[in-house]
Amino acid sequence: MPVTSAICTPLPGEKVKVTEDGFVEVRGYAWSGGGRRIVRVDLTADKGKSWHVATLEQENEPDGRLYGWSLWTNSCQTQSLVMSFLIKAAATNIRNSYTPGLKCLSTGLYGKLNHSTSHGQHKQQQQQYRYASGHTKTAKNQTAVYTLFTVGGITLGYLFFDNLEKIKQMAKETSKSNATATKLTEQHTFNSNDTNDEEAFRHWHSTERTDLPTYKLEDVQKHNTLEKGIWVTYGIGVYDITKFIPKHPGSDKIMLGAGSAIDPFWAIYQQHNNKEILTLLESYRIGNISPEDEVSTDDMGSPWALEPKRHPLLKPASERPFNAEPPLTILAENFYTPNEFFYVRNHLPVPAIDVKTYELEVEVETEKAGATNKQKVLKFEDIKALPKHSVTAAIMCGGNRRSEMTEVKGVKGLSWGAGAVGNAKWSGARLRDVLLAMGVQPNENLHVILEGADLDPTSNPYGASIPLSKALDERGDVILAYEMNDKPLNRDHGFPIRVIVPGTVGARNVKWLTRIVVADHESNSHWQQNDYKGFSPSTDWDTVDFTKSPAIQAMPVTSAICTPLPGEKVKVTEDGFVEVRGYAWSGGGRRIVRVDLTADKGKSWHVATLEQENEPDGRHYGWSLWTARIPVDAKLKGEEVEIWSKAVDSAYNVQPESFANIWNLRGVLSNAYHRVKVLLN
Repeated sequence: MPVTSAICTPLPGEKVKVTEDGFVEVRGYAWSGGGRRIVRVDLTADKGKSWHVATLEQENEPDGRLYGWSLWTNSCQTQSLVMSFLIKAAATNIRNSYTPGLKCLSTGLYGKLNHSTSHGQHKQQQQQYRYASGHTKTAKNQTAVYTLFTVGGITLGYLFFDNLEKIKQMAKETSKSNATATKLTEQHTFNSNDTNDEEAFRHWHSTERTDLPTYKLEDVQKHNTLEKGIWVTYGIGVYDITKFIPKHPGSDKIMLGAGSAIDPFWAIYQQHNNKEILTLLESYRIGNISPEDEVSTDDMGSPWALEPKRHPLLKPASERPFNAEPPLTILAENFYTPNEFFYVRNHLPVPAIDVKTYELEVEVETEKAGATNKQKVLKFEDIKALPKHSVTAAIMCGGNRRSEMTEVKGVKGLSWGAGAVGNAKWSGARLRDVLLAMGVQPNENLHVILEGADLDPTSNPYGASIPLSKALDERGDVILAYEMNDKPLNRDHGFPIRVIVPGTVGARNVKWLTRIVVADHESNSHWQQNDYKGFSPSTDWDTVDFTKSPAIQAMPVTSAICTPLPGEKVKVTEDGFVEVRGYAWSGGGRRIVRVDLTADKGKSWHVATLEQENEPDGRHYGWSLWTARIPVDAKLKGEEVEIWSKAVDSAYNVQPESFANIWNLRGVLSNAYHRVKVLLN
């Protein structure tokens, strides 16, 4: 069942006594299914202008086994004898669900309310300092620049694929220019035998055109507007597609790829690699990419000197540390998010790790774990030698969709859109296998501390922790991942080892993992104790007490519309429909059972078609993509329409309607209805 709460006293219409200092006492209950702990009940007597946190009476059972309800009491301050109460209960899931006049928040399946906040200082291992940025050899400049740059303008490739038949027709219509390009190609690039080879066209982009000039990558990047010209790269070729833009039906989306490369997307969608399309592209070729590109050395002495190159299509929320999300239109195109378009969330400089010297230290520091082996050091090859396990899991930043919450009131944090999420197949060794081999026994009061090789200025590592019960649970699927979508992890995503904790907030999926500790307390890191926590809407930076709120583990149910985009002119079909696409996800392994959409502000709702894996509930860690055809009033053509989406998970938790009553000072857990205003074309 979803989280819920109710006011037991006073009763509706009752005359209540107001104390001399202006308070009334309110009492009630709160409960959440699945054994999730109630962590907070908020009440308001002024329609949400101010909120008050109730005092809870509940058992001290671990989260996931707290099956009893919580009773609560609160005194609300008021200036009027005529009042209406709105209560909302909280559970660390953090899942929100509503009944009229009611909102509850309950703990996630693996949340923890009772946690120590004054822990002994962890021992710092020398190994982590070896991985600090700037302490390893610099990768080859040419490879780093070109490889990452060619992971560039995939949107252009998308449009080629999405409008393949139209492009083929355009290719035929421009046969004259194509013939000229082919003639030039034959004259300057290939011998007569190559030209007669039916497969020769597949090599044009990787062959130098000696009749054309050479450009550096920065030259290409400067040409990203119609005024400056639109340049892209494919292989070693440079192409000026400025004249092509007005002819293409998806020119607005092509512009997203301006000044970058189309290689990665064309590698995914092989339909582009035919003679008609490649001939058309070659007709726009203007040069070759320089084989030797300079890398700036202005910051070689800084901790950011060894930062990897990123896909130009990623939209940065911050440059240092680098945090970025892909365009939403990209997300809905692939059930498994391509690695180069997976959002990047870094808290510190990216460490440069030599896999040959990499070590993962595993330590059991508490006797309560019953371990027979208290310490172990694993090299990369040792981890790869363990049984390999794969799990599909979505990773979502705790601040995903924060920018929408800031429209209610400002918050502190990166201004993420709805793209700080991705879905991937992760492969590696089970953390469970490692711990069981050391003799660790189940104990619901213990924690697993996870530390990375990324260090802050005081040489303290990024750290987080999860309950030991999650780590040892066979259904928990926590893995020491070394592959992402069947490819080795890249540096931004945790090379060589990242712990994947399916169903939890991204902050617990520690990258560049170097140390694991089984302890009787949570991690004492800043990101576990003083960040990634939810609070009442009335809590501000003057009154906040981070010790009073549990760390986020499982994320609440959410959804987002990926297409159409806000402000976009959308085509209405002849029978009066518009097509909408997006994603939905819920933490804790809960399956998405429904996504509802409306284009008339809730007067009518339409159920989307879901694309999802067939995993059992409780292990449904991947996201669900969805599509829907929504009817619109023909009289509204040319006018603005707002489309809403809301998802429902297997516990029947549903997204709250607005951000106003779930606002919090850090802007986390932003899971209200997603709303997109579009123009009907």
